[in-house]
Amino acid sequence: MKRREFSVSTATAVAASALTLPLSSMHAQAQARAFKEGKDYIKLKKPAATDAPAGKVEVIEFFWYSCPHCNAFEPTFEAWAKAAPANMVIRRVPVAFNATFVPQQKLYFALEAMNLLPKLHTTVFRAVHVERKALNKDEAIFEWIGQQGVDVAKFKEAYNSFNTANLLRKAGQLQEAYQVEGVPSMGVGGKYYTDGTMAGNMQSVLQVVEYLATLKA
Repeated sequence: MKRREFSVSTATAVAASALTLPLSSMHAQAQARAFKEGKDYIKLKKPAATDAPAGKVEVIEFFWYSCPHCNAFEPTFEAWAKAAPANMVIRRVPVAFNATFVPQQKLYFALEAMNLLPKLHTTVFRAVHVERKALNKDEAIFEWIGQQGVDVAKFKEAYNSFNTANLLRKAGQLQEAYQVEGVPSMGVGGKYYTDGTMAGNMQSVLQVVEYLATLKA
């Protein structure tokens, strides 16, 4: 979903197509094919900050819970992340193209702080896209969280914490550094950015990411 395409109800075509190849075949194709800078990906003029340890490449998925393309891509991304090459450190970063996105960013970071992402990350997508819950305002989020059996008081503490505020700031810096124009999209090693528009589809995006992770500085 591009920066200006905020209406979930009008999005009928899913650009983030599911993988049609086995992951092993995709890894082989990524190794065999050379992708082109300026076509399949861009190289950042100024490197972005990265938290990856020495010898590892940080890979970021930029996403938004209310984006239908991100929802469609999530199962594919999750399966790929579990089988990704060992030199990658993979994480998600929720974006904010305007202030209305911030509650869902805080939702993600609060779940992360409470170690609830494994249990509830995909449940959030289902709530938004299948159950049609907006989950875009604080009180709606708190009500939904309570329905999931989570201690609401503890969640509110994490949601409104200094740590979450700091993570929001860092997410904004990464979004700007990678020049994110739409979601889902990927940042690699603090140096490269790609998305479905450039690579053609999300299957190719993951192949591009694996290729970029092999490039030397």
